[in-house]
Amino acid sequence: MAQYKRMFLNLKNATDTTDLSYVVSKTVELCTKKNVNQFGAKFIPVFYCVNFLLSYFGNGFVLLIIYKYEKLTSVTNIFLLNLVLSNILFASSLPFWAVYHLSEWIFGQALCKMVSSAYFIGFYSSILFIILMTFDRYLAVVHALAAAKRRKKMYAIISSIGVWCVSIVASVKELVLRNVWKTQFDGLLCEESGLPPRSMERWRLVSYYQQFLVFFLLPLIMIMYCYIRITVRILSTRIIQKCHVIKLIFVIIFTFFACWTPYNIVSLLQAIQISASLNDGEEIPCSDSEKIDYAIYVTRNIAYLYCCISPMFYTFLGKRFQSHFKKLVVKKIPCVSQNITLNSQTGHLNNTWEERGTERKNQNN
Repeated sequence: MAQYKRMFLNLKNATDTTDLSYVVSKTVELCTKKNVNQFGAKFIPVFYCVNFLLSYFGNGFVLLIIYKYEKLTSVTNIFLLNLVLSNILFASSLPFWAVYHLSEWIFGQALCKMVSSAYFIGFYSSILFIILMTFDRYLAVVHALAAAKRRKKMYAIISSIGVWCVSIVASVKELVLRNVWKTQFDGLLCEESGLPPRSMERWRLVSYYQQFLVFFLLPLIMIMYCYIRITVRILSTRIIQKCHVIKLIFVIIFTFFACWTPYNIVSLLQAIQISASLNDGEEIPCSDSEKIDYAIYVTRNIAYLYCCISPMFYTFLGKRFQSHFKKLVVKKIPCVSQNITLNSQTGHLNNTWEERGTERKNQNN
């Protein structure tokens, strides 16, 4: 009997030990971000609805003009059509996110994945098509002789397919990891899940750095380089509308920089904050996290606005599209025909980039 008693006491002592190194003595702060969520519920839906309306009105109008007055035989028009379609795809997801920020995700698991994928595919492809159009203009003006034989319809189609493929690959993570689940404070969420917390944080870091490097820094460098070379080439020619073209170049560069830089800087700061948290093994202070969230809300919508208005720089600032616009207005609203002067002889800014290259080629010959 005494033997069994000793065995019982030994077993009790063995199971009653505690490794104090795993005891957390500090208070863990529960960060519900109630104020941030309330701010988002008031601010984000309004801004998303405005972006949605601007995008559908502006891009839809460009699509209508292309359909009625233009032909998809030029490289510029093919790229422009794809840019418009990518912006419309991106804008089509905004009403869903507006409702989501107002309350919770009410559209189910399938739409969570589909809307998230459409959102990022449209977002990424619109940026890549802007780069593609910029590079194509650079070829048409600076390397007119070498590009004359290559800038064909098939070149534009293959390039466009490549952009869509890259955008889809960059968005696969959203299709795989986006899920719907319910929380006590926020209700139904449509967020990334399915992996351990630290793995999810690392995937978020990949997304942030991918966006900053591939979809901001690279486009900015290429746009700056291409338009500087275009400006130098235009200044060396005898183009009458030289000042107008240079002003347009400045507007394009400044608008891209002003809209995209704040959002990407804040995203980079958020990535650095998450990296520091993973390396130190400590949670991000709630106050610091909330400040970043506020900044993300504001700067992200400014960046999204560029996706809605970017076709304006490539269409309505051009004289030929202005002429098409006047024709369409006169046709739909005859009473204003006396106040609008139609000039079918004016040049087309979208094609003037190609005309610059042709003029340069003629000068060389």
